[in-house]
Amino acid sequence: MSVRSLAVAAALTGLTVQLSAAAPAEALSLFDQQKYAAFVADAETGEVLYSRRADMQRFPASITKVMTLYMVFEQLAAGKLRLDDRVVVSRNAASQRPSKLGLKAGESLTVDQAIRSLATKSANDISVALAEHIAGSTEEFSRLMTVRAKQLGMTNSRFVNPNGLPDSRQITTARDIFILSQATIRNFPQYYSYYQQQQFVFGNQVLPNHNHLLRTMPGVDGIKTGFTNAAGFTLAASAVRDGRRLIAVVLGGPTRVARDSNVESRRSAGVAGLSARDRGQQVQVADLLAEPGDLNDETLRQLVEQGSGDAPPRKR
Repeated sequence: MSVRSLAVAAALTGLTVQLSAAAPAEALSLFDQQKYAAFVADAETGEVLYSRRADMQRFPASITKVMTLYMVFEQLAAGKLRLDDRVVVSRNAASQRPSKLGLKAGESLTVDQAIRSLATKSANDISVALAEHIAGSTEEFSRLMTVRAKQLGMTNSRFVNPNGLPDSRQITTARDIFILSQATIRNFPQYYSYYQQQQFVFGNQVLPNHNHLLRTMPGVDGIKTGFTNAAGFTLAASAVRDGRRLIAVVLGGPTRVARDSNVESRRSAGVAGLSARDRGQQVQVADLLAEPGDLNDETLRQLVEQGSGDAPPRKR
């Protein structure tokens, strides 16, 4: 199996991290040293099904927006923000790099529309607009993000912007993103459905969700993908299989997403192991994490992003 397919199999094959033992050792070693980290666990119990360099700091790219939206959901739940409140786009917000919604300075949208633009379009401009609306500046909002992250137990994370555009100071870990994803699902079930939307209609724009797993893998209902050159491919994915919710996080993976139509027919090794335990069998989940077969490169689709988008490549 090729190195570029490694994180795909790891993160997407039943969301149980089925790593390839066939990848060239020297290539895998180099790839690992640079960017790769992964963590998979049961969302309810926290039981770790797979962990690889889960506490080594990496760049989050667009997964940053999960933290941004956590802060927004918190404001909504506390009654400090309403879904029909208007968010005005500042000149600073409008100047952000793609992926963006493209509003001009002075234009506005509702909080509901802003949330949807982050969850689907991964809009960097609207991330900044929301941050400024809530905290007055991106600097203050980022400080609050970091404070809340520490309170959640994300001890190895720091945020300096709300959208994930490249900044060497903005760091996290695979375990910390799991903690954030788990907290989002646990604390804000009334808002988690935003991550499940297939598309967002804004004016005359129809914006499909960048998270292709929502369309290609039944059971997946979130959360966020991303890519920058510095971060590599990043993924926080959640899926329910056989009544169990698993959360998989991959940081620093290759810039490809699996589109194998057969991937979902493969049994989840993690769920299989947990189910076996329920039946009283002594099974080590790690023993089940074997690659069932190579993924065909024809089933992979490259993600190309300028800045922090996890958008499909543009045609030239």
